[in-house]
Amino acid sequence: MARSKSKPASSPVRTVARGLLIAAVAALCVGLFIFAGYLVKLDREVQVSFAGVRWTLPAQVYATPLDIYVGAPLSLADIRHELDRVGYSPTAKLSGPGTYVISGDQVDIDVRAFDFWDGPQPESHVAVRCAGDAVAAIRDLDSGQDKPLMRLDPPLIGSIYPSRGGEDRVLVKLDEVPPLLIQTLLLIEDRDFYSHIGVSFRGIARALISNLTPGSHQLQGASTITQQLIRNLFLTSKQTYTRKAREALMAILLERHVSKNEILEAYLNEVALGQDGARAVHGFGLASHYYFNKPLNELRPDEIAMLVSIVKGASYYNPRRWPQRVLERRNMVLRQMGAAGYITPDEEKQALARPLGVTDTGSSTAARYPAFVDLVKRQLQGEYKEEDLTSEGLRIFTSLNPRVQEALERRISEDLPDIEKAHHMKPDTLEAAAVVTSVEGGEVEAIAGGRDVGYAGFNRALDSRRQIGSLSKPFLYLTALEQPDQYTLTTVLHDGPIELKLPTGQIWSPHNYDNKFHGDMPLYMALAKSLNLPTLSLGLQVGIPPVIKTYSEAGFDGAPNLPSMFLGAVDMAPIDVAQTYATFAAGGYRTPLLAIREVMTREGKPLQRYRFQVKQTLPEGPVYLLTWAMEHVIQIGTGRWANSVLPPGELFAGKTGTTDDLRDSWFAGFGANKVAVVWVGRDDNKPTGLEGATGALRIWGRLMRDLHAKGISTPPPPEVETVLIDPVSGLLADDGCAEAVPVPYMKDSWPKQYAPCANAAKSSPINWLKGIFK
Repeated sequence: MARSKSKPASSPVRTVARGLLIAAVAALCVGLFIFAGYLVKLDREVQVSFAGVRWTLPAQVYATPLDIYVGAPLSLADIRHELDRVGYSPTAKLSGPGTYVISGDQVDIDVRAFDFWDGPQPESHVAVRCAGDAVAAIRDLDSGQDKPLMRLDPPLIGSIYPSRGGEDRVLVKLDEVPPLLIQTLLLIEDRDFYSHIGVSFRGIARALISNLTPGSHQLQGASTITQQLIRNLFLTSKQTYTRKAREALMAILLERHVSKNEILEAYLNEVALGQDGARAVHGFGLASHYYFNKPLNELRPDEIAMLVSIVKGASYYNPRRWPQRVLERRNMVLRQMGAAGYITPDEEKQALARPLGVTDTGSSTAARYPAFVDLVKRQLQGEYKEEDLTSEGLRIFTSLNPRVQEALERRISEDLPDIEKAHHMKPDTLEAAAVVTSVEGGEVEAIAGGRDVGYAGFNRALDSRRQIGSLSKPFLYLTALEQPDQYTLTTVLHDGPIELKLPTGQIWSPHNYDNKFHGDMPLYMALAKSLNLPTLSLGLQVGIPPVIKTYSEAGFDGAPNLPSMFLGAVDMAPIDVAQTYATFAAGGYRTPLLAIREVMTREGKPLQRYRFQVKQTLPEGPVYLLTWAMEHVIQIGTGRWANSVLPPGELFAGKTGTTDDLRDSWFAGFGANKVAVVWVGRDDNKPTGLEGATGALRIWGRLMRDLHAKGISTPPPPEVETVLIDPVSGLLADDGCAEAVPVPYMKDSWPKQYAPCANAAKSSPINWLKGIFK
């Protein structure tokens, strides 16, 4: 009987191996289960996050558009300057929106389409002919018909974005992006975009070979556009394997739910392309304005190549800081475009020959007009939530006049150094602030918040409250002139010593600037010469409360209840002074100063129209008399230097202001269409040695000249009549008085006796005696 064979005993090694295998399979299954759960969670996160992406769209702020009409005071050079300002390009022939051609005295313009507050303006082709310094004719090139006027699209002057980590962008749709830009972007950043699954293994291999090839310029990166978008939207740029793996997984998952075109459009709006101070420039739409001052659809091949170049690293390839570095990379991109057949050899040659062509500063940045944009934001507060202004893409049309702003900035930057040099100061000793408004409508046309007009820091025009000195005197004199039975322009005021006992027990003994007494003089001459003692004498007669009321009716509620307010102890910011003097300039009609005209949604729906509100708060007749007296400030008084720069024969009204120890220099004045207020001083409030006439007036006079401001020609209101007065006696005059001057009076308030020099007085002994002993 055969004996059965027994099984060999299991080897301990095999047992352990089998156990390890089982454990590994179990661990793998658990790992796969966990990974699957992680993928499900990550997939849900990607879907929800991308669906919830809400682009931060700061409000876009526009200046007032240029209206060109027949007879407008614009030369051909002026029009070209305005076209360049809004990013139009000179060409040999019109080649699309935003181009122009100059030939002789004519400029042909392909005017961009633009959605204005009063309706959309379609693209048009217009010829403008100039004759000297005026527009002679406007013709529609398509119809051949003459036009009375045309309007250019307004300059984009700023954005209102979050103060911390603020992102700014101009949102674009994929069909609004030039095809050449898309082709070039994919060529350089992601050649396999439309074929990979979110991660390009061919791209990784190509980048690896490129990196290892000596002399390679490394134009391609390993990350796909989808990966870059994931990183920009949801991750950090920290270089870790964990982050890279998560980025790759999220890119693959995103492509399962979102189309390629949606990803590409999101990338075009999200990619970081620059940093402007606190503001991050995102997307090609804004970058086109920021670097070239033109819309995306008007970019040339060389400009497209430059924008694509800086995608690799906006800081490293900053064209304003590293122009040569960016030029070399741009040219490599252009050669790649040529090799791919995207541009012709001639186009490549022309593009390679061009400079980078970036503007000196970002034309769409709020740093360009920081003081004005600051005013816009303040006037919007209370009407819109902060998140509405920084994320809803509102379009805000303002009253900023770029031509006025440019003139103001030029005057401050050129005149302050001259003033410092003339008074032997160290450079950059002085600061300045200024406001320019329109007389009709009360619109703020320009603001300078400081000497560095592009600095977005302390806004002196709005926030620096300094004593205004003799700018205060017109409020007192107007209050007096509102009582025609007691005060007229020729009422005699006494210039003599005054002592006042203050509540503290101290004795206040003011004096004139020249420390002299000038005897008796007519009221208007005391204002023209800005004498303190006759002014204080008048103030003590009129009283403090009525003058405080005049301040309030002119638009300022903050005058102190002190006698020193008559001589300028009133703290005001330049914008406050502009408000009150604008009321004087408008004949007593107060209009709250506005910087905003219209607000629209991103889709073009009107939200709010800011109509000016006008109310007569000061009597027209006395304001007319005050204006006449303030004209004499410039004709014969403390502001007479302005006559050396203003057009001969034109009348302007204004007032100098100088504070104690010559700390502040002011001038506020107006013509028929412009009001301008200028302050010059030091931030540390130390003396400058400047009077109003030797500091601020120099800037004001040249500014009004540069603006071609119109002189005052307002006819007297019905309650005012002008009569001839002998300046020696202050009595009525006629042809017999060689020095007679016409003086306006409220009805029945003029003198009733004739001066000794008058023929009427000579023919009547009684009248002559009355004139002598009056």
